Amino acid sequence: MAVSKKRIWGWMAFDWASQPFYTLGLTFIFGPYFAVVATEYFLGTGMIEAAADARAQWVWSLGQMIAGLLIAFTAPFLGAFADNSGRKMPWIAFFSVVYVVTTFMLWGLKPDGSALIFMMVMFYLGFFAAESALNFVNAILPSLGTDKEVGRISGSGAAFGYWGGVTSLFIMLLLLAENDQGLTLLGNAPLFGLDPEMREGTRSVGPFIAIWYAIFIIPFFMFVRDDPRVAKKPTKLTAVWGELLTTLRSVLHRKSLLNFLVGSMFYRDALNALYAFGGVYAALVLDWQTIQIGVFGIIAAIAAAITTWLAGLADQRYGPKPVILVSVWTLVGVSVIIVGMSRDAIFGVPFSEGSELPDLIFYVCGVCIGGAGGAVYAASRSLMVRHTHPERPAEAFGLFALSGKATAFLAPGMITLFTFLTGNNQLGFLPVIFLFLIGLFLLRWVNKDGDRAEWSALS
Repeated sequence: MAVSKKRIWGWMAFDWASQPFYTLGLTFIFGPYFAVVATEYFLGTGMIEAAADARAQWVWSLGQMIAGLLIAFTAPFLGAFADNSGRKMPWIAFFSVVYVVTTFMLWGLKPDGSALIFMMVMFYLGFFAAESALNFVNAILPSLGTDKEVGRISGSGAAFGYWGGVTSLFIMLLLLAENDQGLTLLGNAPLFGLDPEMREGTRSVGPFIAIWYAIFIIPFFMFVRDDPRVAKKPTKLTAVWGELLTTLRSVLHRKSLLNFLVGSMFYRDALNALYAFGGVYAALVLDWQTIQIGVFGIIAAIAAAITTWLAGLADQRYGPKPVILVSVWTLVGVSVIIVGMSRDAIFGVPFSEGSELPDLIFYVCGVCIGGAGGAVYAASRSLMVRHTHPERPAEAFGLFALSGKATAFLAPGMITLFTFLTGNNQLGFLPVIFLFLIGLFLLRWVNKDGDRAEWSALS
């Protein structure tokens, strides 16, 4: 059955609407601002600078770890519930409301850090809502085309989202986010009379993310609907629990799916850590300011948009597995550089005084993180479709959500531990390398064409 272009574009609108949370919130504006505010707050308690930087990083990672645990415990059951009832749209609407409310409240993070922990809780509640809604949105993907078409659609949707991230970042940097002199990238004071002294331009990132989503999610709800044939099926909690247990048991008998889910669990966890801590690293290790981090974000997001679209075309021609392998190896190389580089040296080789080489190297790293990360995201969705029974997509993507979040606490937790034990921000990134390598190892047993034929024969 042909799928209307409106439905496909409506589905892709979710990526455009939600991407600013990750681009502006997690990585390039709010995350680094939180790190700076937290560091100043801990310095005010009498800590030395290195200890304050480390404390700021592990507090941020602790928040992500707790959010990851919450998602891990709820995603499997919610996925099974949606699969059993056939209703995804009400859940997406509910989490959208939570997302808008919590992100709007991020305005409250003042420079004195007086609401530091509460604002972190609000941010990660928004993160929980965004990720939970995404799980249901991903479950719609298999219904949008054939296996080959889905690879291109997934890549195009992710690329469309990254362009949304680029556009929103341009607006923030040009008109709102201020530097240490209280000026935006255009050299003006923030719009609307926002007070640079109170960092109101930067703090407006929360309301901006909320308003952006509320506007651009409209096409999704206009053109995407639940399947009317199953949308009103009665659902009992006991049936949902039984469905979930049956699904989990079936995975043990599917070698390709099992290795893909476990392998992607590790490499996606590592990738999320890179996204979450890239801007924090730039702020704490390289001493970058908000505007500089934002420019870095624009470069990375543009690279992600272009590379993800190209990866979608490569997926359509070669399949998703080769795209994932090349991308993850690229991310391993970037992680090694991050661990080995500081403001003063790389792998023990000192930079000349005042050298801009560490900045240039990290810009290249940003391009690689954006490009390879976007390709991994889109190609992993596509490979999951190849392991999905056509009549049970929500169940399959419930598993995908489980694998993505079951250890979502692992990378932040290990970064927290390594940073705490070493007192060093760079060495705190070591676990990310290990997680990528474990993921690559397990992909050896993943069938590039999926296991639909085997599962259909079993069922």
